[in-house]
Amino acid sequence: MELYAQALMYAIPLFSALIFIEFFIGLSMGKKTIRSMDTISSLSSGLTNTLKDVLGLTVIIISYDFLVGHLALFDIKTTWLLYVLAFIGKDFAGYWTHRFEHVINIFWNRHIIHHSSEEFNLPCALRQTVSTFFALFTFLYIPMAIIGIPTQVIAIVAPIHLFAQFWYHTTLINKMGILEYIIVTPSHHRVHHAINDIYLDKNFAQIFIIWDKLFGTFQEELEEEPPVYGVKKPVRTWNPFLINFQHMWLIAQDALRTKNIWDKIRIWFMPTGWRPKDVQEKYPIEIVTDPHSMEKYDTPATPFFTAWHWVQLLTALALLFYMLSVIVAFPFYDILLYGLFLAVMVFSYTTLMDRSPYAGLTELVKFGLGLYLIYYMGGWFGIDNMLPYGSFIILGYLILSLCITLYYVFSDLKTEREKKDLQLA
Repeated sequence: MELYAQALMYAIPLFSALIFIEFFIGLSMGKKTIRSMDTISSLSSGLTNTLKDVLGLTVIIISYDFLVGHLALFDIKTTWLLYVLAFIGKDFAGYWTHRFEHVINIFWNRHIIHHSSEEFNLPCALRQTVSTFFALFTFLYIPMAIIGIPTQVIAIVAPIHLFAQFWYHTTLINKMGILEYIIVTPSHHRVHHAINDIYLDKNFAQIFIIWDKLFGTFQEELEEEPPVYGVKKPVRTWNPFLINFQHMWLIAQDALRTKNIWDKIRIWFMPTGWRPKDVQEKYPIEIVTDPHSMEKYDTPATPFFTAWHWVQLLTALALLFYMLSVIVAFPFYDILLYGLFLAVMVFSYTTLMDRSPYAGLTELVKFGLGLYLIYYMGGWFGIDNMLPYGSFIILGYLILSLCITLYYVFSDLKTEREKKDLQLA
């Protein structure tokens, strides 16, 4: 946990810098690469995923260490070639994991968040899941375990392999010549994120595009068919937690509603989007049939409302960065409470971004939890030792955030009442 936290201390500023670079290059090219609410939602999703990973909230049913300990046929000396083999093996496993997540109903819930943005930019690369409570695909590492690649080599290669998938989430880079035949490029990945019929479930590779060409899932980006991004059933929310569990909730509802016992069982493992006939007829859902006429999700936002949510995001990132810097100084239970506060914080301000009337309630929960933590810890996790009156600054933020949230909630409720009164009149 501590090593991963240290790696993120470097990765977060690097990713942030690259996002700013993409934004300014886009401006110079006359392209708008970000929409504020979408980008805040994407970065907030990355924050929640970071919390889950740092806190180790994924249950590993069979670890790689167990596999290599029981299956290794060779005792290989660690050389640079071993790292290359590990990287290739990780990429092969990544291709199949990615493919399973797309084509099997229950596994799509693990991945929908990454595709939920209706933009394609570097921030959307950070839309990562918090719903992977179980590591289910360790069996794909069996070939590497048989060869005898040590656990410590995989531990080093894994974050490098993950971070190497960030750069190609952009519309600013066109096709890249000979590299199009070797690695995953922005053009390849634009196809993967598109909901155009010709592009659906294509280009699953993470680093080497050869896997798609070998297994029949490759599709070139076509000039005459511009990609349209998002998911076939639009998520219609900025809240990353709601996005993470939307698909699972739909499957569970369908499983309860269908009268066919066999359908109740098989719905979880059918192709993504499959629904029982009786449920489909009685409870139809909105599906995008013509991507080019799709309206992107948006919510009313004044300049102040938008600016306030940038402040919320930056505050959350600052608090996350502080948590990473002091993670070794506190017991796991205390850090778990810190993580819970950040999760509630993200849930609250993204609920307000949706202009939901429940934002007031979630903000009150955040306010109460924040007050409790300041009381329980005797300040905000030792921040006063680094920043004089730091705990009072955080208390001031909690009060300000509550006041602004309640103002917008009651303002929206008043507007809704006025609309109803006009309709009745």
